[in-house]
Amino acid sequence: MIRAGLLALVLLAAAPAGAVQLDEILPDPALEARARALSQGLRCPVCRNESIDESHADVARDLRLVLRERLVAGDSDDEAVAFIVARYGEYVLLNPTTGGSNLLLWLAGPAMLGAGGLIAALYLRRRSRGDAPGAVALTEDESRRLADILKQ
Repeated sequence: MIRAGLLALVLLAAAPAGAVQLDEILPDPALEARARALSQGLRCPVCRNESIDESHADVARDLRLVLRERLVAGDSDDEAVAFIVARYGEYVLLNPTTGGSNLLLWLAGPAMLGAGGLIAALYLRRRSRGDAPGAVALTEDESRRLADILKQ
């Protein structure tokens, strides 16, 4: 009996700690599974990079409840997520879309890397040719003086 209790305690301790409270859980297991899957892809507006499924913030709880209300009302997964995104913006998506204005953000990193690589390549190419900026050829007097100095 004691072993079974210890085993249950160890299993409970090893389970992932979610923030979903008992009064939020839907009676339909299929709907609850959908809600949990969707809430793991939605970011808490208060917490940094934490899903609403993991967050203990009040706004995360409100979002979990709204999501479950939408699913109970008969919304599809996409409709329920779109409902929340329409109110909170694309910031709530842990995996933002790659279209629209986000495309600029997705392309900015590789574009800056390419521009930096091009600038570095041009600099190294110019440097290897010996084209130093501001370099002036020696006059005849300077050339003779240099030759005299080197002879000594």
